[in-house]
Amino acid sequence: MATILRRATATGQILPLPATCRHDASVVRISIANHSRRQSSSQFQSQQRYFLPISRSTAQQRPLHTNSSSNSILNRSPLSNPLSFFEAPNRLPRSRYQCLRSSRNLSTTTQLKQTSTSTTAAAGGGSAGAPVAEEVLQHPLQTYNVTKADARPVLSSHHKITFDEKKVLVPWEEGKTSTFHNIWLRDHWHMLTIGDCNQIPKDIQASEVEPQEKGLKITWKNDKHESYFSFEWLHLHSYSPRLQRYLSPRFKLWGSEIEKAPPEVEYEEVMASDAGVAKWTSKIYTYGFCYVNGVPVTAEDTKKLVERIAHIRETHYGGFWDFTADLSKKDTAYTNIALAAHTDTTYFSEPAGLQLFHLLHHTDGAGGQSLLVDGFKAARVLRDTKPEAYRVLSNVRIPAHASGNLDVSVKPYAPFPVFNHHPVNGELIQVRWNNDDRATMDRWDDAAVEVEAFYEACREWNEVLRRREGEYWEQLVPGRALIFDNWRVLHGRSSFSGSRRLCGAYVSRDDFMSRFLVTNATREQVLKAV
Repeated sequence: MATILRRATATGQILPLPATCRHDASVVRISIANHSRRQSSSQFQSQQRYFLPISRSTAQQRPLHTNSSSNSILNRSPLSNPLSFFEAPNRLPRSRYQCLRSSRNLSTTTQLKQTSTSTTAAAGGGSAGAPVAEEVLQHPLQTYNVTKADARPVLSSHHKITFDEKKVLVPWEEGKTSTFHNIWLRDHWHMLTIGDCNQIPKDIQASEVEPQEKGLKITWKNDKHESYFSFEWLHLHSYSPRLQRYLSPRFKLWGSEIEKAPPEVEYEEVMASDAGVAKWTSKIYTYGFCYVNGVPVTAEDTKKLVERIAHIRETHYGGFWDFTADLSKKDTAYTNIALAAHTDTTYFSEPAGLQLFHLLHHTDGAGGQSLLVDGFKAARVLRDTKPEAYRVLSNVRIPAHASGNLDVSVKPYAPFPVFNHHPVNGELIQVRWNNDDRATMDRWDDAAVEVEAFYEACREWNEVLRRREGEYWEQLVPGRALIFDNWRVLHGRSSFSGSRRLCGAYVSRDDFMSRFLVTNATREQVLKAV
């Protein structure tokens, strides 16, 4: 059952409601009646269609989607305009990755529609040593750019609210009119009252639609029930047309220069209050990593630190780790050899969201420096300099597995590409790259074209990852824990000698984002964005 949220009744009383509810604190009362006449399609705002790189059906598990008759590496599928939800924060700006419409000719599909450089930090804006974007910390839920007009959910003084057997039309001061279908309105009021959308009559109609001071009261013809929605909520969730323009998250991309002022917080601050957790998660979200200073040099205290964000994610290696070099684990992480930049758990359908390391001791030896690479920054560099390689790695599905131990063989439900984009807004949300976890790649449509294109793209990507200006090296020390976003930041290390004890854990992506949101926004802001 959905998590119980809250709603405000006409009297302002706070009551629980399911998490699927999209209503804000000041809701609107509606009374709806059933309709029989179909709404004209002209009354809907026509939506622009985007074409994003989509691989072949997961059942076939083919890493390259092609048409063998024309040697086309890419095939695209139309997707609708961005919607207002906060599910995939790790994104590159959509404006910098505008794919051309579907084409079967390789020479044309290898072009990118370049647009003007974005001014957001996600597009690489800002100086290398710029501080955390305050807008990100103050407005973590804002994923749409609200213009002056959009920020005023005020009814038009020149036009009236109208309704018919299918819909309610709400005219706004900004000159736009929102169309709300009766069944949609009743469904969302049902969400407030823990109802079932399948119980809504097909011919649901409103008998009366009455504007009030802050919202809209609707009386439904079928059962005389009354519903109420605030104008603020209706304006925020208007879908025909969408009234707010999509805004890319303002991440801070970085390279080797981050060593001058890496993001960090204090252990006591994090452990003392949720305000400290808010500061910590904000820096992780903005930069993709953060240090915690002053951590007691024990596995127990490190575990408590991780759990300030969320519960630890269990894997076939267990939950919280506390290990030294151990070849019996059948994983390169448990050796003392050098590790190139990679992301962890690419063999899971959903890779780990966060990963934390805390060096407890390193004696009788040297080496073992940690390497971090901003995968979103590297992806942007590849996209701008080698667009064809970026396209290939956005479409080729790479099989992965973890089968080193005798009792384990983990594989995702389907292969995934290196660059994974949001299915609605098209922005980069995840980099998954681990050369050591790749499985056999034996699914090709046209091997004569696809094989060489894939390996060339891998070489180009590896070259970007190895550029000195993109590598941030740092020696971990006892008392200073490192946590990073495994969907964005690649990590590695240099080889080492001596006795080295490390502890740490994984946290799932969803748990991290939940903690980030609830500590950096008010309850009302969180519910408004649902």
